[in-house]
Amino acid sequence: MLGAIFAILSAASFALNNAALRRGVVSGTPIQAMAVTVPLGVVCLLPLAFLSGELVRLPQFPKSAVAWMAAVGVVHFVVGRYCNFRANAVAGVNLTAPVVQLQVLVTMAMAVIVLHEPCTTLQMIGGALIVAGSLITQQAPARVRPSAAGPTDPVVPPFVPRYVAGYLFASLAAIAYGSTPVMARFALEHTGPATGILGGLIAYSAATAVVSLALLSAPVRRNVLALTRDNARWFAGSGVLVAAAQGFFFAAVAVAPVMLVMPLLQFSLAFRMLFSTWLNPHHEVVGPLVLAGVVISVAGALMVSIDTALIVDALAIPEPFARVLLWRV
Repeated sequence: MLGAIFAILSAASFALNNAALRRGVVSGTPIQAMAVTVPLGVVCLLPLAFLSGELVRLPQFPKSAVAWMAAVGVVHFVVGRYCNFRANAVAGVNLTAPVVQLQVLVTMAMAVIVLHEPCTTLQMIGGALIVAGSLITQQAPARVRPSAAGPTDPVVPPFVPRYVAGYLFASLAAIAYGSTPVMARFALEHTGPATGILGGLIAYSAATAVVSLALLSAPVRRNVLALTRDNARWFAGSGVLVAAAQGFFFAAVAVAPVMLVMPLLQFSLAFRMLFSTWLNPHHEVVGPLVLAGVVISVAGALMVSIDTALIVDALAIPEPFARVLLWRV
């Protein structure tokens, strides 16, 4: 039960992080968000690594693992996060989140090709549902929740999503996010959950170094220095929330099987829609098609992440159909 609670808290924190970030990039920029959120990861994880005793184990951490986690930091926290921020800025979380969720398919494909892990028929069906869910959201009209402002309140201009740019950056984010779990697997295989904190600190440190190098560019510096206090608060909140989400995730896998934790994390997609519509009602596309796409994507993600044998046994599927669903690539 405790592991399930931690997993749900992690999913909710990830979703609230996305909603807070979206609020910041309404008037801020993805580069400003990167400059705030990436270093905050180091600030949040460094005390945890020290208190857990993992920091003193850094000299014993294999060099190959350091290299892999540094690569994870650059790919996930720099490339993936920037693309996700850009997608949120130009198209909103509700439209782009199901596309970003395609990271599950990227991870599944790389696990089969690179790690030679099996993939069942049911998991492939789940992958198809994730794709279908993302395609359904793309059919949603460019319409947002009407404003409840009074006659004397300022008029909020309607949000018009840029579909092509939004889906392009969301797809790139899915590729980046989906490839890093396999890279982290190479680095952290045969280690304990607490080692993940040290690995996360290495990844965030590498990403912070890249962001710092980018600040040597005068245009990038001017962009960051134009950050307003209001946007800084939203970006800082986003950075703390994503660090908390990762902390809840590590706590969940420390006390519960990954097979339980990973399916529950897929509910972050539903939480994203709830929080983003609540915090950003005038900057998100809402409607039945978006809701249907989210529900279908969540169902597909659960089919991919839950052990197929458990689903077959729980639903008491007849033997001929069970054999088909359990067939593995």
